[in-house]
Amino acid sequence: MRSDEIKRGIERVPHRALLYATGLPREAIDRPFIGIVSSFTDIIPGHVDMRILERWIEKGVHSGGGYSFIFCVPGICDGIAMGHSGMRYSLPSRELIADMIECIVEAHKFDGLVFLTNCDKITPGMLMAAMRLNIPCVFVTAGPMLSGRIGKRRLSLVRDTFEAVGRYKAGIIEREELELCEIEACPGGGSCQGLYTANTMACVTEALGLSLPGCATAINGLAKKKRIAYESGLRVVELVRNNIRPLDIISERSFRNAIRVDMALGGSTNAVLHITAVAREAGIGLTLGDFDRISRETPHIVSLQPGGEYLMEDLDSAGGIPAVLKRLRDLLEDVPTVSGLSIYEIADRARIFDEHIIRPLDNPYHREGGIAVLYGTLAPKGAVVKQTAVSEKMLVFRGRAKVFDREEDALKDILDGKIKPGNVVVIRYEGPKGGPGMREMLAPTSAIVGMGLADSVALVTDGRFSGGTQGPCIGHVSPEAQEGGPIALVEDGDEIYIDIPSRRIDLLVEERILEERRKKWSPIEKKVKKGYLARYSEFVTNASEGAVSKDLVQEEK
Repeated sequence: MRSDEIKRGIERVPHRALLYATGLPREAIDRPFIGIVSSFTDIIPGHVDMRILERWIEKGVHSGGGYSFIFCVPGICDGIAMGHSGMRYSLPSRELIADMIECIVEAHKFDGLVFLTNCDKITPGMLMAAMRLNIPCVFVTAGPMLSGRIGKRRLSLVRDTFEAVGRYKAGIIEREELELCEIEACPGGGSCQGLYTANTMACVTEALGLSLPGCATAINGLAKKKRIAYESGLRVVELVRNNIRPLDIISERSFRNAIRVDMALGGSTNAVLHITAVAREAGIGLTLGDFDRISRETPHIVSLQPGGEYLMEDLDSAGGIPAVLKRLRDLLEDVPTVSGLSIYEIADRARIFDEHIIRPLDNPYHREGGIAVLYGTLAPKGAVVKQTAVSEKMLVFRGRAKVFDREEDALKDILDGKIKPGNVVVIRYEGPKGGPGMREMLAPTSAIVGMGLADSVALVTDGRFSGGTQGPCIGHVSPEAQEGGPIALVEDGDEIYIDIPSRRIDLLVEERILEERRKKWSPIEKKVKKGYLARYSEFVTNASEGAVSKDLVQEEK
């Protein structure tokens, strides 16, 4: 066992003494040492109930013959960090989480790990660590939040808070309703109720084969989730005994399956960044073209908020990810999973309980999957859009640019009514380097929807979007403005042409004019000049490469 390095031999007397000081029983010294990597915190709704799940994982580990040690990594709530300078820290925290786990696990030589996670950057950070460390592990995602209620009307965070602000500003709802939504939209613990980034990555994790069947959609706080936590603790000890590691399970085929499930669900555009980064840690090179190709081949069969009406609780009651695998079986590749079952075996055992929520392949919501990758003179290295959350009339759009160098300035003009039908809101210098940190733009996109402009206004940015975004919102524009990409050269009044079916996004300005602008252009002064973000902006790659650290990319090459 790996842990023998810290507990075997005469020279390890001091090490054993320190282990016994933790309360470790002498008879447990011979058991596999299992780290439970928890992201418990009091400030993230998706994580506040993790202390309970930690206990159930512990019970499983000890019942299986292992001995567990809990350690924690921090997390950021994207919803609370949204719309202000705090969002700059969200994506960069992904790299910190992976690095911190590497430090703790390698220093203490755990034999196996259970990753207890839930929200946006924490799950991908843990996945990156799992690939990097390559020791036996199981993931437990803590589960979605139940819907809020006003009478029989169901509420969710994005639609009934972020978008409700825009509806209030537009005079569509009264202050009393806004305040009622504020207190009722989020009734308790769990990740936000729709298919936003947290739940997208939970589904991706299960589709990769790294969590037990049913884990992604099992609701936070309910007994089903506790049983999955217990079974995950049992299972990790078995994986350790059989020396089954993540890279024995994960392959290019696993990533293709995960992308296909994501496309069928219509998940967050952030999944492109995160799956690419996790694959790089596994030594697998994914490109934007892989996402677009799989999306073209995969029908969109589950319609969840923000683009649809259903919530994660509905997908769970319809059979969860196993039922989605059953529906997609002929499009998937058979690979192993941490459960001991293959993807095909999970699919064959699954039941589909609601044909309306998980539609047949020949009756999809959309013929193609959730994400489209666009290229053109505005985004030579690509940009992404959640096409299944765009209305039919906005799939092709030509508009005049309104340019902003900060998210806050754009939001102010949107809420002040200065953005008109036919505009393309361009928010730049918000990429990985320029932000720094590639902020999410849920506040302005939700304001556009709430004010009734989703079918007449587009938004383009070198930043990124929350999984809660809907409408023609195109992010990850690469190269970003800080790198001198074409988005840096856009001026108010320029025409921008968007054609999602043809995968095009073009700046309709003559090349000679752009060349004149390019000669005058220089990067803006750095927004952050000290601390972690200043260092991050120096080593991060652009969005088309997953916004990962340069040393990782160079090492791979």
